[in-house]
Amino acid sequence: MDDSAAQNVTGPGLLHSGEPLPYELYNERAGGRLLLVCDHGSNRVPDSLEMLGLSDAELARHIGWDIGAADVTYRLSDRLGAPAVLASYSRLVIDCNRALDHPGLILAESDHTLVPGNVGLSETQRQSRVDEFFEPYHAAIADQIERMRVLCGPGEAPVAVSIHSFTPVFDGIERPWHVGVLWNIDPRLAEPLIARLREDNDLIVGDNEPYSAREGFGHTLETQGDGNGLANALIEIRQDLIDTHPGAAEWAERLAVVLEETLVDEALYRPRKAV
Repeated sequence: MDDSAAQNVTGPGLLHSGEPLPYELYNERAGGRLLLVCDHGSNRVPDSLEMLGLSDAELARHIGWDIGAADVTYRLSDRLGAPAVLASYSRLVIDCNRALDHPGLILAESDHTLVPGNVGLSETQRQSRVDEFFEPYHAAIADQIERMRVLCGPGEAPVAVSIHSFTPVFDGIERPWHVGVLWNIDPRLAEPLIARLREDNDLIVGDNEPYSAREGFGHTLETQGDGNGLANALIEIRQDLIDTHPGAAEWAERLAVVLEETLVDEALYRPRKAV
């Protein structure tokens, strides 16, 4: 992940001088009509939070980030010439893909692992994380959408795709899907993506699996996508398929081909009534 956009922050905030901004803009000025976002691409914790009381090994697990998701996002961005916005800090600091009232926004325990730095937080401490990480990340996405609306021209809007990954086994249950496509109320992008992925008989493709975007697991696209009337989809890739650079490269190319085939539909760029 590119650390070039570092803060010059001093004072009582959680982010200190020299630490990365809460978001990364990758290929920020790329043209095109596709916006990529990655909510869980980093397991970084700001120095002020002292690793949340966890070890490097614990933060490297799936509880700290979506393993391989950022690698795929960068490669897709380069391959498709699409700008990308990535969260720069661990989902354990605050989960930018959860609503502010969601119980999973700041977890004191994740997959049976206690997160000491999240135990007993005051409302002031929680609000600091919202103000310093959550809100700037979502503001960066909103700004990028508005920039791309201008590039698209009158009556058109970009398409938004969020890249995630999921652990092969969760709570003792094996997950057979190689990839899942999550969506809520707008099927324009998700349904053709699912259909094209299922043309490969070797793939097990989930429709709102292993999570459902209708159950609070797709906040970013619910607000930034559906909320702006944009065609959108969240793509979940199983982590053991992209936990190496070759695996991430293979899946980025696979998704690039499927997206290229799907994004030729001009109807995708006509925004619907925002919800």
